[in-house]
Amino acid sequence: MKKFYAGLFQIAVTVAVLVWVFHDPHKRAQMRVALAMADYRWIAAAVFGYFLVEFAAGVRWHILLKVQRIHLSISRVAGLFLIGMFYNQFLPGGTGGDLIKSYLLLKETPGKATGALLAVVFDRMVGLVALITITGTLIALRYDWLTQLPETRRLVWILLAVLGSAVLMLLTSFIVSGLNLAHRLPQRVPARERLIELSAAYHLYAHHWRATLVAFAASIIAHLATFATFLCVAYAFRAQVAVLDFFAIMPIERTISSLPISFAGVGLREKIFQIMLHGLCGVPEAVAILIGSMSFLVMLVCCAPGGIVYLFYKPSDHAGRVKLSEMRKEVATLEHEIAEAE
Repeated sequence: MKKFYAGLFQIAVTVAVLVWVFHDPHKRAQMRVALAMADYRWIAAAVFGYFLVEFAAGVRWHILLKVQRIHLSISRVAGLFLIGMFYNQFLPGGTGGDLIKSYLLLKETPGKATGALLAVVFDRMVGLVALITITGTLIALRYDWLTQLPETRRLVWILLAVLGSAVLMLLTSFIVSGLNLAHRLPQRVPARERLIELSAAYHLYAHHWRATLVAFAASIIAHLATFATFLCVAYAFRAQVAVLDFFAIMPIERTISSLPISFAGVGLREKIFQIMLHGLCGVPEAVAILIGSMSFLVMLVCCAPGGIVYLFYKPSDHAGRVKLSEMRKEVATLEHEIAEAE
């Protein structure tokens, strides 16, 4: 029921924000003009840019699987990755793809269930560390510019609060891992099982630091390619914005729109661009909103093949289709077993 009400809340927020953003008929008229005058060659470049995102992220995951001595064919790895990308966009919460990818990977790797799950967990963590690194650099370079308006300052503070919490989580997991405290954590500690998973992953990936660094570099490329994808969309609508300025705005959009507030960040993304691009770069509000919507559409188009792959995908053990709730239960059971084993 909690999942149901959470999903209902996200849908309600999505609808409310979309109505708020698109209700003005004058802005809608401006959007139609912007769409008519757009240079769609830049949209094609954006699609190419997001395929680069998927390639870099796929390479990262392949590397992390090899560290766990999980050797699947390229077609299997690519299939699992595309399925994960698809469901990360189309399921509420932004991590639904990780759940499905984890479940299918467990079916592909009998006897290596722990390594399979830790590879998915560490894949997400490496991406987070890369985003924190890029965000810290860009915020340091453009903090005064980003916070010159009250509205933009509030968004920057939200970003810092969210990433600060993530940094605290990472530091806690490092301490737990370094001092071997995982097995001493009380059952009631929030996110106990996730902390233990990260602790277990650290021990393995620390011994394979070269592979981990390559995975980190792939994450940096993936994030920057995402920023470039959105920038190409901005240029398609003839937005006059400097690369560094636009890239400094992107971590704010990426972080806040990934929060489980609206469905896949729809509505939030448009509102953030409306505030940031209009307030800081002088981009017309209607165009700023379009940049958010069209960028999301580009991501959907690039992730859509994962849905087709899922329709025809059969795990090596030929297991039939199962419900999402059953996948969640099996993955949660394994997470609990890992925590108990630690």
